[in-house]
Amino acid sequence: MIDQTTGPTAGHATKERRAAWVLTAPALILMVVILLGPVIIAGVLSFTNYSLGNSSFDWVGTQNYEKLFTRSTYEKMFVATLTYVVTVVPISVGLGLGAALLINSLGRFREIYKTIYFLPVMATLLAMAIAWEFMLHPSIGMVNRTLEMGCGTFLEQIWSFMSQGCADRFPVWLGDKRYAIWVICFIGIWQGFGFNMVLYLAGLTSVHRELYHAAEMDGARSAWERFRLVTWPALGPTTVFVVTITCIRAFQVFDTIEAFWPQGGGPNKSTYVMMFAIFEKGVQQNLIGIGSAITMLFLLFVMFLTLIQRWLVERKVHYK
Repeated sequence: MIDQTTGPTAGHATKERRAAWVLTAPALILMVVILLGPVIIAGVLSFTNYSLGNSSFDWVGTQNYEKLFTRSTYEKMFVATLTYVVTVVPISVGLGLGAALLINSLGRFREIYKTIYFLPVMATLLAMAIAWEFMLHPSIGMVNRTLEMGCGTFLEQIWSFMSQGCADRFPVWLGDKRYAIWVICFIGIWQGFGFNMVLYLAGLTSVHRELYHAAEMDGARSAWERFRLVTWPALGPTTVFVVTITCIRAFQVFDTIEAFWPQGGGPNKSTYVMMFAIFEKGVQQNLIGIGSAITMLFLLFVMFLTLIQRWLVERKVHYK
């Protein structure tokens, strides 16, 4: 028997392995320098009190992380972030799925509606935030003007039910802590569900028509039964991807808050989300240590979501 581990064949395999490492080395080096390097540096700095410009710094251990879980400011950060994620993710995913199903059922004007729903995604969010800031102005904004026009109608009854009245002053949407976070959530839903719609439209193209015919033959006559038995199971992988991407995008919210409240994170820190806290501590206040600690928590949340997505995909959440 010929030994395959020696001789010309083994030498050729060794050369191929060396060539593979040489070819992949630039990409691996860039990945370490651009991706892993900053994460490792941030992880180390999160245990220090380092600030840019200081020649030295002290090793403070877990003090930065203790501050995140003991001080009221960071408690508001977690509350605002979770409120935004829990509100925006399910509603934007649900609206994206509904819009995709409606557009997919249209015979005419499908592309027009698709473009209309996708316009907020294509627009620059910072520019849209400025437009919303004008519309939500307490005295000249279109929203309060519309509410004022509704005085004396059924809108007045709704407004009275919300402990307000037309005789009272209308809300300062961006200046009242009771409304600020919900305004951000509304803008996030408005800006994000069009992206989810496009993803679901792509997923709907993979649902074979034969499955619907087979479901009809088995007694699934109504649209709801076809959706429950065929469409929804077939959209399993798409839904996992959409929910994961939407969660990550929700954790990354920053532009709107920076445009509305560049110096404080909203009234009484009601919109003080994690990305804005990283910017404020790490850039504005030059507190690199605490900013790095918030960054590591943010990366932990994102990694957790990614692992959940991978686990669900490996379980083959699709229609068979």
